[in-house]
Amino acid sequence: MRRRDFLLTASAAAAWPLSVRGQQAGLTQRVAAVMGWSDDNAVQRGWFETFSGELTKLAAADHRALQIERRWTNGDVKMAQNFARETVATKPDVIFATTTPVVAALHAQTKSIPIVFAVVADPVGAKFVESFSRPGGNITGFVHSESRLGGKWLALLKEAAPALTRIALMFNPDTAPGGGGFFMGAFEAAAKLLGVEPLSAPVRNADDIKAAVAALGARRSGLVLMDDAYMAVNYRTVIAAAAQANVPSIFVTASYAADGGLMGYSGVSPDLFVQSARYVDRILRGEKPADLPVQTPIHYQLTLNLKTANALGLEIPTSLLAAADEVIE
Repeated sequence: MRRRDFLLTASAAAAWPLSVRGQQAGLTQRVAAVMGWSDDNAVQRGWFETFSGELTKLAAADHRALQIERRWTNGDVKMAQNFARETVATKPDVIFATTTPVVAALHAQTKSIPIVFAVVADPVGAKFVESFSRPGGNITGFVHSESRLGGKWLALLKEAAPALTRIALMFNPDTAPGGGGFFMGAFEAAAKLLGVEPLSAPVRNADDIKAAVAALGARRSGLVLMDDAYMAVNYRTVIAAAAQANVPSIFVTASYAADGGLMGYSGVSPDLFVQSARYVDRILRGEKPADLPVQTPIHYQLTLNLKTANALGLEIPTSLLAAADEVIE
């Protein structure tokens, strides 16, 4: 895994007249990206490439020299803290950060360097910003999920597998928003409404994941994978364990259904990273994070994997199929 590598916008620079490039040599703008996932994952790596591609295009449009540095934390809190210290010490013009643990680590290190985040669920509760409309400090960005989704995930899974009477919410307490509590209230409320026993499944390593999923399978229970940086890095372990234990599961990123998950429901999309790049560009042009409101998703995407449904012996209701943005057959 490449923990740290530099991306210099060589393709854009090569198109500039030599005189312009020479004039800009001492005016290179520096952006540091600290990603809360692993670049071994093609989907997550693609999100960074969407961000960097859009930012490069914006800089090239008016011949600004740009350097982007990226680091990947692999969902590890200590690595996020180390990279936060390293990143702030280099004094970039703007920092782009993904996931709550990464932004928390950076927030602890600087109150002055502008930070734009993406894929953070509760920036107010985490005290990154004062409010969505008026962030008030050096941080702003793009929320990808809301607390109510704890109930939505459970309801979707119950609709796909009506026989379920127990559903667990899996998360890593060290990396999940609010230690796991941010989504729990809505999860438990939906469980009560639908006559389902809500279960909590905190995990911290692969062995925990496998043991928890096996236990759910023994009790014929379902599984909701919480919106959590650690779980996003280790979702394949969950998918494999769920397949072995015959546990119907829903994931917080729609694209994970393509890797064998039963369902995915999320506000994460490539456009989130395009918009993040535009915020970074606006700050590079002189705007302040305090004046740029935190934005929420316009659309959530539902993906269903019928191959996985068949393996689990489930017949997905027509109403759910009709509501899906993508059906994998």
